[in-house]
Amino acid sequence: MNRRDFARNVAVSALGTGSLGKTALAIEPSLPPGQGGASGLSFKLSVMLWTVFRDLPFEQRLEKVAEAGYKNVELVGEYHQEKWSEEKFTSVNKKRRELGINFDTTAGLQHGVGNPAERHALLANLRDELKIMEKIECPAVIVMSGNVVHGLGREQQHQSCIEGLKRAAEVVEGKTIAGQPVRLLLENIDPEENPKYYLTSVAEGFKVVQAVDHPQVQFLYDFFHEQISEGNLIEKLEKNISSVGLVHIADVPGRHEPGTGEINYDNIFKTLARLKYSHYAAMEYLPTYDAVKSLRREREKALQSARR
Repeated sequence: MNRRDFARNVAVSALGTGSLGKTALAIEPSLPPGQGGASGLSFKLSVMLWTVFRDLPFEQRLEKVAEAGYKNVELVGEYHQEKWSEEKFTSVNKKRRELGINFDTTAGLQHGVGNPAERHALLANLRDELKIMEKIECPAVIVMSGNVVHGLGREQQHQSCIEGLKRAAEVVEGKTIAGQPVRLLLENIDPEENPKYYLTSVAEGFKVVQAVDHPQVQFLYDFFHEQISEGNLIEKLEKNISSVGLVHIADVPGRHEPGTGEINYDNIFKTLARLKYSHYAAMEYLPTYDAVKSLRREREKALQSARR
């Protein structure tokens, strides 16, 4: 099961009321180094949790991530899937604070920005998600384009992605969680994993985000997907670094550890450091051996590459 399959099974539930800061923000071009960032590096390393320790209770999964040396975790809406109670939210927050873990990003919105017929449902979904993001102090959410809409030409759906993100940006305008601006992160998916998905191209994704032109809207550059879709990973990273708000790490083929396939992650981590990328680089790979040992090893390799 991959992340898209996982998120597809998420059942939306409006939990809690919460309150989000609405004061206008002086948005910085990048987030300040957060807890768990490597000393001397501009970016932070994270783990996308759906890929590891799936047979363990949630709190134990966090313990394993901490054992591997990480302080940042990304979610795919597990709180929906597992129908967390208020007591569960309290337990999870207690555990992550004990471990010094930060939830940096979540996913699981059921509607995409590319279908104008889903616009109202998307915005309602986002408003509900923000309440939960505040509960777990998670300031960023992944946004999908959704599938190709029959009857819409590509230019029409491209414009719908822009309009959908603009409307979503209005919902998060000026809002903060855990002292950070709430960010919307648009993601590409390769056509082999999902042949129905609209946004398969990083180049088009950057055009969409840049047309929206909002400091709280950025692009999730998934190197695994783009290598399958179009390749030429580093040049597009260099040209569009100011629009990148998150990167995902896995090798091709197989979605395994960096270095098991055809992507030169040594050069990618060096490039991220050279460009002073300051957001998160999330390990979203399926380990081929003991996950704690694998994650620990890939963390050290990434840091060594970035420091060269």
